[in-house]
Amino acid sequence: MREELTNRLWDDLGPVLAGRTFTDLTHAFRPGQPHFPAFPDETREALFDLEKGDGFTAHRYSIVGQWGTHVDPPSHFIRGGRTLDQIPVDDMVLPLVILDITEQVRTNADATPTMADVEAWEKRNGTIPAGSFVALRTGWSQRWPDVEAMANKDDEGISHTPGWSQSVLTFLLEQRSVSAVGHEQTDTDPGGATSRNDFSLETYVLKQNRWQIELLANLAGLPENGAALVATWPKPLHGSGFPARVFAIH
Repeated sequence: MREELTNRLWDDLGPVLAGRTFTDLTHAFRPGQPHFPAFPDETREALFDLEKGDGFTAHRYSIVGQWGTHVDPPSHFIRGGRTLDQIPVDDMVLPLVILDITEQVRTNADATPTMADVEAWEKRNGTIPAGSFVALRTGWSQRWPDVEAMANKDDEGISHTPGWSQSVLTFLLEQRSVSAVGHEQTDTDPGGATSRNDFSLETYVLKQNRWQIELLANLAGLPENGAALVATWPKPLHGSGFPARVFAIH
């Protein structure tokens, strides 16, 4: 009976997925990649190595949880907030909304989305669905893995990178009840804010009991509406962040 039910599920799901495009939204992480400056670099050690005559290859990885394309649960910033193991798997497959400010970023690296951008999106596509994942498309991931280009600091050490805005996040989380957000750059807050140690937007997102994905890749070319996002990660007990594997189906 169990096998019969499984086959019936795939009979329904298979035709839906047939002919769809699967786009990987994840950077492959490695030592020396761009990262939050207060974090140490990744180190790797081959404990066993086929190339050295061992029977198998196995590496030990030393990384901070917020490494490469990664998930931030509420507990990353909020005392008592949900940890990675407390986010249910049915919250990892979501409708994908793309909010695109790539053109603004081309002429202003400090650009952030405005309510006019959201209103224009909804005029074209209808109301942003509750429970969706909203990704901010800026084109910034094309700078990966150039550390200096990602940080984009001026002569005074101020980082000029795009980010979210309070007005848009408030609307998405409180008026549209989206489940999660994501972006291509290192931080939720724009570089001008993080250079002053201002992480108020990331704090706001996580305080609303939402999770987010940072350092997304390959958002260019995705439809602004109609795709699905799948975000997965390991399940460390009480985990405060971990590299994620994220992809879109469209």
